Order: sequence, then C-alpha cells, then structure tokens
Amino acid sequence: MMEYPDDNREKNTGPDTGAGGKKHRGAEEGEGTGKKDGILCGVFIFLLAGGFLFCLFLPKDRYSESERRMLTPMPVLSAESVWSGRFMSGFEDYAADTFPFRDAFRGIKAAAARNVFFRQDNNGIYEADGFLAAMEYPMDRDSLVRAAERFRLVCGKYLTDENKVYLCVIPDKNCFLAEGSGHLSMDYADFEKQMADLADFAEYIPVSDLLERDDYYRTDTHWRQERISDVADRLARAMGTELVQDYEIRTLEQDFYGVYHGQAALPLAPDRLQYVVGEDILACEVYDWQNGKEIAVYDMEKAAGRDPYEMFLSGSLSLLTVKNPHARTDKKLVLFRDSFGSSIAPLLAGGYAQITLVDIRYIHPEQLGQFVDFENCDVLFLYSTLVLNHSGTLK
Repeated sequence: MMEYPDDNREKNTGPDTGAGGKKHRGAEEGEGTGKKDGILCGVFIFLLAGGFLFCLFLPKDRYSESERRMLTPMPVLSAESVWSGRFMSGFEDYAADTFPFRDAFRGIKAAAARNVFFRQDNNGIYEADGFLAAMEYPMDRDSLVRAAERFRLVCGKYLTDENKVYLCVIPDKNCFLAEGSGHLSMDYADFEKQMADLADFAEYIPVSDLLERDDYYRTDTHWRQERISDVADRLARAMGTELVQDYEIRTLEQDFYGVYHGQAALPLAPDRLQYVVGEDILACEVYDWQNGKEIAVYDMEKAAGRDPYEMFLSGSLSLLTVKNPHARTDKKLVLFRDSFGSSIAPLLAGGYAQITLVDIRYIHPEQLGQFVDFENCDVLFLYSTLVLNHSGTLK
C-alpha cells in the first residue's frame, strides 16, 4: 500500500474556507436578510395602519373647495345595503373622496398624466396655451331638439304675435382652443345652424364672430364681462334698442380660481376678475323672487366666497327682475338664460326699463305665469353650448 507524506494527510487545517465556511456565511446572510424583510414589513404595516387611522379619525370635509362639489358621504351600514352591494360601492366612493392629502395626490396624478404619460386631458379637462377647457364632444342633436321643445313650450303658453322672440347661442371655449391643440371638438357652426333651425320661432342673433379665446377666463367656464360689451351691443341693436356704454372697469383684489382649476388639479396661475360699473348699472334695482328680497347687481360677499363669478347678480337664481329707473326707453325684456347671462344682463340694462331673468334649470316653465308678465316684452333665449348640448338640465 502506498503511503502519502504526512503533509498531504492533513487537510483543511487552516482558515475555514470549505463547505462549513459557506454554510456559516449563508446563515449570517440569511439572518441579515430576515432582519431587512422584517423592517420592510414593519414599515409597510405602519404605513397601512397609519393611513387607516388617518382615514378613520381625521375630520372629513363635506365639500371640495377645489372641485366645487359635494363629497360622497359615508353610506348607511345595514344588512340590506351590504347584501345588495350598495354599501361597498358607496364606501369605495367615500374612501376616494376622504383620503388624506387627497388634493396633493390629485396634483401629482395630474402632473404625471400630462408630463410623463402625455395624456391629452385629466378628468375631461385639458390645458392649451395656458387656458383650461372641458372636452365637449360630440354634438347631441337629441339634446338640441329637447332644448328647442322647452323654448317652444314657453312661447306657446305665454307669448302672442306681439312678442318678438330671439335666440342666441354662446360658444364655449372649445370653439377657440380645441382645433389648435388637437383635441376633439364639435362643429360649432353646424351646432348653431341646427339650433337656429330647430328654434324657427325665434330670430337668430349670431355672436361667435365677436368672440375669441381671450374673452374667456383661463381657469373658468365663463366669458369675461369687461370684454363682451360688443356682444351686448349687437344683441341690443338686433332687438331694437341702444346702449350707452360709458363704463368704468374695476378689479377684485383677490385671485380668481375658476371651476376648471380645481377639476384639472394643475398648478396654473389664477385669473383676475373684473367687472364694469356705470350710471345705469349702479342705479338698477334688483329683486330676487327665489328668496324674496332686494339684492345688488354685484354681490361683494359672494365675490369673496368660494366662486367669485357668483358676484354677478348673485349667481344661479331662478328668477330675477332688474329695473332701471334711468332708462331712456320703456322697453322690457324677458331673458331666458344660464350662468353666462348673469354677467351680460347688467350690460343690457341701459337699453331697457326692465329685464326679467329666468333660469328654467331651477324653475319649471309652468310656474312662470305666477311671476312674469310677458305683455309687451321682447324675449331672448340666451344659452351656452354647454347647456344646450346637455339640455336634460332644463325643466
């Protein structure tokens, strides 16, 4: 038998570098990995529990100032609501509306959608050249038919051949933004033509050619009162009266963040809200039939509120009468309108002894006979494309 030298018999007598060493290091690494996993799990549980406690105990707002809407309330918990699935559906909306730091997360989402994923809109709102607008597409002809039918109902019930009836369609901002920015848009010329044809009982007064992008607020739906005196002048002349446009423009001190600003959740600069005053406007006496009281042409309390545009004739009220004691005519006008009419009505006051503003989104036409005398009155249906394309809001 061959014998090996003694120095070859002893092996692995030095530092432990064999299988045993590998096992030892593996155990140490496994222990370290286990600690890291434990820390990560602890942090995750802490964040999850913290978020739950935030949702559970933080005060809940009922209204979103940024979005101008009521937030979803906590659904009623009952066996029936759970069994039907209504509770979980309602709770999902409630949780989304009351999540901590919701507005901050909405801003992050909006910025990522625009700058990272290059989406054309966020929540149906898009930005173009520093202006925000809602995507309004396609045209709903059935809605136009319904709007014309509601107007026809008013004419048939209250008007005679002595009344002169007019119609004007106000284009929304998409008319001046969508095509250049590559967004879907209605054919506004066709929209106006179809509405005029459907309302063939009224003389159509076009104003689109007088308007442009800068006539609208950058962050809001509406047109700027200080820029629509030419629109008011055309309406007045078409209806057989004249305006004395001796105005002074005043500017609110506070910033104006329009309705689109909160919905888009994008960090855009605010607007400045301006309004015009003149002898006729300051002399006007306004009566709010909805609340049974005298009000001002410009409500400065609302100007400092959540929606400063509501300063114009106190916002969306169902029925108002504006009397001008300095009028140089005895003409009267009944103006069927949406919120766009609130800011143009003071400009028209110089041409009429009385203007009655009616918003049939909030008062049914059948009730008008109790409050409005249509005798010897001109009638103007003045509506934005936003309302006409969604005429289900008209009663």
